[in-house]
Amino acid sequence: MISTDAVKKLRAKTGASVIECKKALEESAGEEQKALEILSRRGADIAAKKAERQIKAGLIDSYIHSNQKIGAMLELGCETDFVARNENFKSLAHELCLQISATDPQSAEELLAQPSIKNPERTVQDLINEAIAKLGENIKIGKFIRFEI
Repeated sequence: MISTDAVKKLRAKTGASVIECKKALEESAGEEQKALEILSRRGADIAAKKAERQIKAGLIDSYIHSNQKIGAMLELGCETDFVARNENFKSLAHELCLQISATDPQSAEELLAQPSIKNPERTVQDLINEAIAKLGENIKIGKFIRFEI
């Protein structure tokens, strides 16, 4: 039997639904690390299914470093204005701006393959896949630029 506390803990770490967390814990016999891997795989599967869906909305976000010598601007697309206004989507956009400022990727493909600056065990693509699974819409990186003086 999977405890409610274990489900809550996994949900807090991943943002996945209670049901998905419970299923992952049951499938992994209560082992949290295996459950995290299961949820990650499911997120990638969900992202693959939504990849062909049309991007019609999104937002533009920016980040300026405290020294005001490095900054980034990003266009992040999603399917609806509802998701574009969601705090999780806005947070993802800002995290991507931080990533761009710190690593200076030359293309979206390079950005997606990079380890996250906040959690090097996960790639930027993993972060986007998790957001797609959580928000239920396709998410795509559009144009971005990094400035440095």
